[in-house]
Amino acid sequence: MHQDQYYSDYTDRAEYVEQQEYKIQQECPDLSTDAHDSVDMSVPPRVLTSPVTYQGAVFNVEDRFIKLTAVDGSALTIRRQVMVHNPCVVMLVHDCTHDTYLVEREYRVGPHAYVFGLPAGIMEDGELPHRAALRELREETGIVADTSMPLGDSIYIDDVVQTYSSEGMSNEIANIMVIHLQHWSTTTRKPDTDEHVHSGWVSWQQLNDIGIVSSNATIAILHEKLHRLTDAAHYRVNAYD
Repeated sequence: MHQDQYYSDYTDRAEYVEQQEYKIQQECPDLSTDAHDSVDMSVPPRVLTSPVTYQGAVFNVEDRFIKLTAVDGSALTIRRQVMVHNPCVVMLVHDCTHDTYLVEREYRVGPHAYVFGLPAGIMEDGELPHRAALRELREETGIVADTSMPLGDSIYIDDVVQTYSSEGMSNEIANIMVIHLQHWSTTTRKPDTDEHVHSGWVSWQQLNDIGIVSSNATIAILHEKLHRLTDAAHYRVNAYD
């Protein structure tokens, strides 16, 4: 099977946003009768100006002036600062043979501490989520999924959700997934020059006890917990449990 068949192209950001807006319009109750606000939310907002106020190695910050439309048709202008960031991938990696999970530990500037987490990384321009996930897994940990076998025989990727990491301040979309590996090998790690990552395999119980607090990682773990509860027959009982 061609390697590209392992990857999904469902994650175009503009298409995703459009689909979510349509879903909200179709399924959510009509909130337009709220007399406390004068904005007509049936009219899409429009960015008027968006100058870059900070340019960094990982993200930029833009100072945006946005036009909203009032119910009487007049214009309302609001101002927001937004972190402009490429989409990312977050992976809970499961070794099916040994029923263990891959965790990492590294310095994170937010909590200013060495914290436990899951493999994750930034998608390159034009890169699809599954391809980015396997690339980041190889670069950060040296683990290489065997994609030479038929899909499902060596690797199964369970796409959990696409979600904004912090919709009030960033446009970053996180592609959260669980990667089930039947066959894999190791190669030389190629982390970024300022990345210092320790990684290792732990049991399911250890994963839950280790103290992971990242919201995206927590979503992946809770998703897997539901699968373990409902599909217990598919998970081998590990010696550590």
